[in-house]
Parts: sequence; C-alpha cells; structure tokens
Amino acid sequence: MSAPICTHDLKTLLKKKFQCVFEGIAKAGNPTRLNQIYTELYITEGGTAEVNDEHEVRQIETASRKPDRPERTIKHGEFFNASSGRDQTNRIVLTKGVAGIGKTILTQKIILDWTEDKANQDIQFIFPFTFRELNVLKDKKFSLVELVHHFITTTKDSGICRFEDFQVMFILDGLDECRLPLDFNNNMILTDVAVSTSVDVLLTNLIRGNLLPSAHLWITTRPAAANQIPPQCVDMVTEIRGFTDPQKEEYFRKRFRDEKQGSRIISHIKTSRSLHIMCHIPVFCWITATVLEEMLRTTEVRKLPNTLTEMYIHFLVVQAKVKKVKYDEGAETDPHWSPESRKMVESLGKLAFHQLQKGNLIFYESDLTECGINIRAASVYSGVFTQIFKEERGLYQDKVFCFVHLSVQEFLAALHVSLTFINSDVNLLEEAQTISSRSDKTHFYQSAVDKALESPNGHLDLFLRFLVGLSMPTNQTLLRGLLTTTERKKSINLFHCLNELNDCSLVEEIKQSLSSGSISTDKLSPAQWSALVFILLSSKKDMDVFDLKKYSDSEEALLQLLPVVKACKNALLSSCNLSHRSCEALSSSLKLEDCELRSLDMGNNKLQDSGLKLLLAGLEIPYCKLETLSLNLTSLFRDDNVHRLCIFKNSGKTVYVCFLFHYSPIRLSNCNLSKRSCEILSSVLSASYSILRELDLSDNDLKDSGMTILSSGLDNPHCKLETLRLTGCLITKYGCTSLVSAVKANHSHLRELDLTYNHPEEAGVKLLEHCTEDPDHMTKN
Repeated sequence: MSAPICTHDLKTLLKKKFQCVFEGIAKAGNPTRLNQIYTELYITEGGTAEVNDEHEVRQIETASRKPDRPERTIKHGEFFNASSGRDQTNRIVLTKGVAGIGKTILTQKIILDWTEDKANQDIQFIFPFTFRELNVLKDKKFSLVELVHHFITTTKDSGICRFEDFQVMFILDGLDECRLPLDFNNNMILTDVAVSTSVDVLLTNLIRGNLLPSAHLWITTRPAAANQIPPQCVDMVTEIRGFTDPQKEEYFRKRFRDEKQGSRIISHIKTSRSLHIMCHIPVFCWITATVLEEMLRTTEVRKLPNTLTEMYIHFLVVQAKVKKVKYDEGAETDPHWSPESRKMVESLGKLAFHQLQKGNLIFYESDLTECGINIRAASVYSGVFTQIFKEERGLYQDKVFCFVHLSVQEFLAALHVSLTFINSDVNLLEEAQTISSRSDKTHFYQSAVDKALESPNGHLDLFLRFLVGLSMPTNQTLLRGLLTTTERKKSINLFHCLNELNDCSLVEEIKQSLSSGSISTDKLSPAQWSALVFILLSSKKDMDVFDLKKYSDSEEALLQLLPVVKACKNALLSSCNLSHRSCEALSSSLKLEDCELRSLDMGNNKLQDSGLKLLLAGLEIPYCKLETLSLNLTSLFRDDNVHRLCIFKNSGKTVYVCFLFHYSPIRLSNCNLSKRSCEILSSVLSASYSILRELDLSDNDLKDSGMTILSSGLDNPHCKLETLRLTGCLITKYGCTSLVSAVKANHSHLRELDLTYNHPEEAGVKLLEHCTEDPDHMTKN
C-alpha cells in the first residue's frame, strides 16, 4: 500500500474517532459534532516548562487579579510554525493548562482539522497517544514502529515499517497522568526505530530527538507536571487560559436559549466571585449549567447556589435524581437518596479521598482494589453516575477510571471525610484514626487546616474549602439523605446521662418555655430540639394524641420530633406543609417494631404520588401496627370533587383502600398521574366493599403499563365500575388488549368507555368494536 493511500485511510480512521465529542462526559447514543460546539480557547505563547505546583484554583484566582497587559495569543494551527528569532519550525510544543481547561478537546480539534484538510497539510501522519493508555504498557517492550502499529493498525496493514522519510506528528496527551519513569538522565540512548525496549525509554529518546529527529511532538500537561520534560528539549511553551469573560457569557447564552433565563444566570454568576472565577474553566461552566438548568426547570423561584460547595452539592443531587428516574424507574419527586445511591456515593468518596492523598487523578484496577471497590462495581458506578465518574477502555480492553474533573474528586473526598466524622465520629485526617468526642468539632476542623497547611503545593486547598462549606447547616440539609438516623437517639441518650448527674438545666429551660407558651421552634438549636423530645418522651405528654401544630406546622419540626410521633398512638399531622420527604421518614418509622402508631392523619399536605407510595410501603410490613391512615385527596391529586381517602389494615398483610366520597364520581382528569396511581386505583376497584361507579382519568399519561394495571382491577369480580373515561391517556393497541380482556369477563359492569384521543390503531379498534357489538357488554366513544 502506498503512503498517500495509508494517509487517506488514517485520516478516515481518526475522523471517525474524533468528529464527535461529549460535553462533560460521554452519553451513549447522544454524540455532538465537535465542529458544531467548539469555541476558540484563549491560548497564549510564552512562559517556561518549569513547574508551577500551586493549586490550580489558586492559579486561576491569581490570573484573574492581574491587570490586563498585552500577551501574545496564538491559534492552535500556528503551533509548529517558526517562532520569532528562529528559522526552523518548532519540533516540540508543550501546552499547559489546568484540569478541565480544554487540553484534550484541543488535541481532538487539531486532529480533526488535519483529517478535513484544514490545517497541517505538510504532515503526512499524525499519531495520537494518551498517557493513560501508555501507562498500561508499563511492563511491555516495543520498538517505536511496533508501538505505532499497536495503536494504529492502518500503518501496520500498509506495510510501512519506517517513518524517517515522512513528516510525522506525535501527540502525547496528559503528561500529568504519566506513571512511567521518564528518566532523561539515565535511560539508554536509542536511535533505531526497529529496536524493542520499554515504553518509557522510547518516549525519552523520542522527546530528546534521538528517535525520528524530524518528527513533531505536541505534549499537553497540567502545570504541576511540566518539569518532567527537560526545558532544553522544548521549542515552544503555550498555555490554555480557558474562557475569557465574553466567552463565558457566550457559553451560557448558547446553553440557555431563553434570553431572560440566560441573563439571569449570567448576572447570578457575576455576583459570586468564586463562581465567576471558576467559570474560566469550561468544565466548571458545564457543571454550573447542568445545576442551574435543572433548578430552573423544576421550579420557578428558588435561591440559586452562591458558593462552590452549594454548587457541587446540587450537582451531586442532580446526578442522584437522574439515577432515580433513569435507572430505578422512579418519579422525579421520589426521594433520590436510595440505599444504592448512598452506597455508591460512599464508595466513590472513599476512592476520591485515598487517591487525592496520593495525587492520583486516574485509577486502575489495583487502585480500586485498595479502596475495596471491585472492577465490576466501578463499571456500574461509571454507568450510573455518568457525569461524575467515568470509565475508559485502554489497550487489550484494560479499564481506566477517573472523575470528570479534579474539583469533583476534591468535593467527594471532602464529603467522605465530613460524613465519616458526622456518622461515625472518626477523624480520617488524623494519623491514628480513633473515635473522637463529637463535641470536639474544633479539633476536627483544626486538623483539616493543619493538613492543608502541611501540603507544600497547596493540593488540599480546595478540599479544605469544601470541607468547611459542608459544615454549614443549610448544606447538610441538602445532604440529609446521606446522614445516618442515629444522631437523635445519641442526643436523647446524652440527656439520660445528664439526668443521672442531676444536671437538668437545659431540660428545665425548655419546660419553662413550654409552660409559658413562649417556645419558638423556628429558633431552637439541635440541642434544644433534643431536649424537647426528651421531655415529651419522659412525661408521656401527648402520647395518646400528638398534634404537631401545637409546636410547629412545618416539615422540619416533624423530622425533629419523629421519635415522639413514633411513640404515640394517634398522630395529627394535617395541614403541616409536609411533602414526600416526611413520608419517607414516616415510612421508615412505620417499619420499626417499636413504632406504636395506630392512627395517622396526613390530610391537606402536598404528598403527591411518590409520598403515598412511600406510606403504603410502610404499611406492608407485617408487624406494622398502623390501623388507619387518613389523607386528603385534593392534596394528592388536586381535584376538588374528591374528598377523602382512608386506608385501613387488618391483622394480616393485606392493605385495603376505600374512597369516602358519598357516592360521587371520582374525576382525576389532568392530574399528572402515572402507573403508580393506577396501582392504588386498581386496589380500590378490587376491594370487596368497592362502591365506585364512575371514574374519569382523562389527560393523564397512564400509557399501556398503567392500563394493564388498571385492567387487573376491572377484571376483579368485586369491581362495580360502570363508566370509565380515558381520553388522551397515550394508550395503544397493547393497552386495549388488556382492557378488552377485562371487559369481556362475565362479571364486568362496565357500560360506557371513552378512549378518544388515544392510539389504538386498527387492531385495537377492532377489539373494541367486537366488545360493543355484544349487548351484554358496553358502549364506546
């Protein structure tokens, strides 16, 4: 095969590989063309290859404080042109840039431009390598030609075995991730491209010019690793500065097509110096856009994050919600911190912390094993938390893992240390990790400050910012699902201990406030809440009937007083501004054997489908003692025609549901119901005492899955439903099949069925027409 044909085949191969990219991290099946989204980065020429080991966020902050001064900017297509004062073209160009600034995307852009004949057309072959793939070959031997053939099979198939007669460019991306011993002083000298040796020897000789002295080399690195290449080997140093202020605005205006929304976000970012500075980094712009897009989508008015910690907490919450909806098939309103999500975050946090201490940004199987994570679990994590943790395949299908950005790793590391201290009283920042006194929080944060100050290059600076930020009560509220539930029990036990010491000062203070009526639960400290719980449990006051509104009509009050609710027989929680979050806590309490609740009134609270499902899950436990659960259906389904729902449970496991509506029809049209609501309604239709005659579920996205569930209730001999309206419910022929099967049952009472604005197709229509032809069955609209 001739060289031009090989070049053409190589361009075709590389174009296919690099023409599409994924912002942030890959999403299978959702590629974006690089040329469509690429924005020119601000790149400067100059500087040295000497190390700058200051924390990269500090470098960004320092650069933002410098006054504007003339700098020589350079376009990526000019890297290998002759520099000023030099007659020859540049052989080696070193490009520096902090993590997430766009180095890898820039390499892909240069390769793509070459494949499309837009730049560097004097180059016949471009061979791209990443150090994370080269690391896998640490213990193997290759000649330079064999190494190229190993990555680029096109050149091997062409029969080309030497490259001295061609213009060649090697791209070495990610020097900072190199785990090869690049010993430029002691490695053997090698000049023959056909002689086999270790990969690190090949690289040092290629960089020094002993191998292929005519080849161009482009090396990218984070600043701290720049000194691994001898300065005398580098012809030009460039630095990617990321986004300028106008480019930041351009990014967000492109991301948010709504001009008003885009302007609001840009204004908000400008008000926070830390956010505005971090937005020099394209990946942080993406993280910010991801968070704000979700927050503005789910609610119109909400306080937007002002600090880095708030932004990263919300970013983690967004990913947990995506997991809940996409992988667990839950609703967006469902609690997002499932046990599986908590375990994943704990494992990733442990990995982040241990590898941050070692200075590792990429992880191989051995690194995962050290943290107790097997390779299969890591693959699951990368597939679920796709925008936090990613998996890449190197040679021979070896897997390489990393966090999407260094700051994400630092945040998760801080979260792991913080949660370990809160949940287990263990200070991971001490050499001897012993259990410490919870009152010694000052020592915990002092040890974190000391640890950060000990770092010669400040690599724990951002970690420390996150750790301190996580101590804020508002931030801990956002992470409530990751905190253990033993905190309240421990606090209450401390009051028993104080009682043994005859120290009742705080308890007496709360008692006096209660008796005088001056207690304000909005201003209670955690210790005062615990004292209130201790008093109520000790005095047995309100243990027969507990009315939350005596203390506060808020969700926070319920969560604080949950031990009291669990110990009483009747709990009145109506009109207390409760949500599905309260349902999750109550459901957990109902599942405990020591829960004494017999009657629970949750009327006039916005619980939604997800909240009702959580409460029903608590009732299904065999030893649950709850006998009556009262809810206001207008709060669940937003329909004034529906009055009240009572749920009864007998001594067995069966849960019976009964609507009390004085024989009025149930109209739940356009109530955003899903198949979960169909499960409840199917139970109603199947109940032996069911009196429901008319049901309107129009304009809800029930789909075929909901129709199938509802049909099981229609098929029940106890069902007395006569009229069913399902206009615009996205039902197809498959849902019609389930429906017709139920209607054909001899015991069916259904006489009127409205399926207009659905998609039954011809097959579904024929099935329905067959039913209407039978006078013993129904009429159809």
